[in-house]
Amino acid sequence: MITEILIIDDNADIRSILNELISEEGYKTRLAANFNQALIEIDKKLPDVAIIDVKLDKGDNDGIELLNHIKKKNKDIPVIVISGHANIEMAIKSLKSGAFEFIQKPFDKERLMNFIKRAVENYSLKSENKNLQNKLFHTYEIIGKSQNITSVREQILKLSSSESRILITGPTGSGKELIARKIHKNSKRNHGPFIIINGALLDTNKYELELFGEEKKDGSILYGALEKSSKGILLIDEVTEIPLETQSKILRIIVDQKFKRLNGNHDIKVDVRIICSTSKDIKKEIKNGNFREDLFHRLNVFNISLDPLSKRIEDIPLLANYFLKNICKNYNFKPFEIKDNNYLMNYTWPGNVRELRNLVERVAILSQKGDENKIVSIIKESLSKNENDNFSVEDTLSVPLREARENFEKEYLTTQLNKFGGNISKTAKFVGMERSALHRKLKQLGVKDFN
Repeated sequence: MITEILIIDDNADIRSILNELISEEGYKTRLAANFNQALIEIDKKLPDVAIIDVKLDKGDNDGIELLNHIKKKNKDIPVIVISGHANIEMAIKSLKSGAFEFIQKPFDKERLMNFIKRAVENYSLKSENKNLQNKLFHTYEIIGKSQNITSVREQILKLSSSESRILITGPTGSGKELIARKIHKNSKRNHGPFIIINGALLDTNKYELELFGEEKKDGSILYGALEKSSKGILLIDEVTEIPLETQSKILRIIVDQKFKRLNGNHDIKVDVRIICSTSKDIKKEIKNGNFREDLFHRLNVFNISLDPLSKRIEDIPLLANYFLKNICKNYNFKPFEIKDNNYLMNYTWPGNVRELRNLVERVAILSQKGDENKIVSIIKESLSKNENDNFSVEDTLSVPLREARENFEKEYLTTQLNKFGGNISKTAKFVGMERSALHRKLKQLGVKDFN
């Protein structure tokens, strides 16, 4: 695919020189002679790289305004700023606004072409990484046959066509982002952006900056997640981590459908569908005063709840081989399967589906020939390092023999029940007990939630 470069300069001679220079290197070019023409070209189709003169026909620094306009649409697009009235202040302002490079007129042709080549390489690398990331989510499906996953798939189909707000709950690594992406893919907003803001990863002083953006004293604008996700979907991950003061502002946005940027005086109308997710017990957070109950009711129009992987053990073999098939395809490995699932089925999976996928990738890389003994060895070694259950040697040695045995039996039988979907007959056959004897044992151990 030919790289396209947009040249924006009000000087016809400069446009001509740049056009000839860049075309000779095999790049496709588009030209704009003034601010309005540039806006039309940018809005018609974003270039791969833009070269912008700082001062056009609209006023001082209108090139910086175009730079901000491009960055609002796609922050990864490299913009090279050129100026015939350059000074250090102008260069710093351009770079702070996100310019890839700043070059002064009259420019050295070889130096400019080096900037352009590096910009093209930079954008290609970012695009490739983004495509791989999108491929990961858009090609991966919601895999499983458990009741929980079956229900989740049905909810996705029903809710994708609506505009309702959704709260996705489930432990870390269970697949909440994947569900949000599937909803976006199947929705009427699928041509719009999908933006993620993670409440757990932000500096506590930057929540509102990241959400609402900022109008700076120099007239430039830093766009926040709400504007970046216009016409699309905004996923607020780990929403319970957002401070109460900011929560009240989010509530107001939901009610009024508008907000102000930091240091801004004008209302910005917002057209965005909000999906939130959390790995915490949100009702407990409300009870503890950490989350607004009124905001909860606004966000929780529909709830999609994901069980931890340990509660849907029947999904593990399906997930493992599905991941393995995709990973082998991506790495161009000869396809193979994991046939012995005993270690996978009996592990507690504190990292959930994400941990399983990481393990499968390790298996794929380290046992490319699909040797079964090698596969089992890798799985066994990996899981023994990660094991973090409640039955460590230290814990076991600190209780009487009878209690230690009961703890083990309870954990063992609960795991086997989960593996067979709560089916008593299948579990009894596997563990070598009569059905009636297993019933008595489960009752004795206090295991009540089984079918």
